[in-house]
Amino acid sequence: MLDTFEHTDFPVTGLAADRTDSVTVVIPTRETAGTIAHTVAELKVLEDLGLVDQILVVDADSSDGTAAAARDAGAEVVSESSLIPSVGPVRGKGDAMWRALKAVTGDLVVYVDGDVADFGRHYVTGLLGPLVTDPSKAFVKGYYRRPFRQHESESPVGGGRVTELTAKPLISRCVPELIAFEQPLAGEVAARRELLEDIPFHTGYGVEIAMLVEVWDRVGLEGMAQVGLGTKRNAHQSLASLNGMSNQVLAGLAETLDRLDRDGLGRIIAAEGTSSTQVVRPPFARLSASPARQDDSTA
Repeated sequence: MLDTFEHTDFPVTGLAADRTDSVTVVIPTRETAGTIAHTVAELKVLEDLGLVDQILVVDADSSDGTAAAARDAGAEVVSESSLIPSVGPVRGKGDAMWRALKAVTGDLVVYVDGDVADFGRHYVTGLLGPLVTDPSKAFVKGYYRRPFRQHESESPVGGGRVTELTAKPLISRCVPELIAFEQPLAGEVAARRELLEDIPFHTGYGVEIAMLVEVWDRVGLEGMAQVGLGTKRNAHQSLASLNGMSNQVLAGLAETLDRLDRDGLGRIIAAEGTSSTQVVRPPFARLSASPARQDDSTA
């Protein structure tokens, strides 16, 4: 059974006093100048309270001033293209998350999205809670309500369309053991660094669903948890963009299932040749000081 918590279960003062591991928060960003300063400001509070040691913004060379805004707010900022350039061009969000491990100093790593309009420090306290209080937990995923905003009106639900229409039906069909995860595509996750360094990373939007399956294969549900984080409001994508995201999620799950030798959709997609187009970075722990170029291959 999957352990499920609420962020209110983990007050910051208790976590700061109890933790024995260092903590890095990683924020992959692309054109998020409108939200990143607030996100970093919330994290700086946790740094001042003794819970967070490193606030790392990994920016996709944004043209809107994201890097400057993050730096001015107090974050450490690196360009994603400057991290492990020997493996070739950066291929997407998942690639930025993988490359970030080169600059991470913490034993516990928290990933949060940089475009969240209602981001709060409780995202990080919630995600860290199970890792700090229970040594058997190695991976935590957030979940939340996704309001849907259109023009000047907002519905309390309706966001997260790729999750509801693609990810959840796929998981129910192919990996029903993971159906308890409310938000399998959530970008808000926390994990022990050694676990993250032991798994491959899909470079695009398939990273979250592939990571979920990879982690489950290694530590089982007993090593995982999910935490309610309230709401998450960010910009909604067009249907055309969602189509591309859905295809990446589909291919990411298919490739992972094939590699782990599980029956189901992966075998069907592989037969059509789709999964062969996926770029997968190898487990970070395998990298040598000068890794071979792997931008056109899978792990």
